[in-house]
Amino acid sequence: MTKSVRFDPALRASLERAARALGISQSELIREAVARRCEEVLHPSLTERLRPVIGRVKTSGGRARDTGKAFRTLLAKKDTE
Repeated sequence: MTKSVRFDPALRASLERAARALGISQSELIREAVARRCEEVLHPSLTERLRPVIGRVKTSGGRARDTGKAFRTLLAKKDTE
């Protein structure tokens, strides 16, 4: 399937440089970028899905603990296991 995409001059130049640096065609770079973005949108990570409910809680002693950061760290460890 063929699609037509218009780029402004700055983006076109960036695309050319990036494709050259990676040693791939501009079309391949575009396909990879679109596939990656579709995956992010259609299948967000657990961390992204839980982001609205991850927050901060105030603990005794006047210190705030970033529960979101602690939870993301825990999830990252589980993802690598």
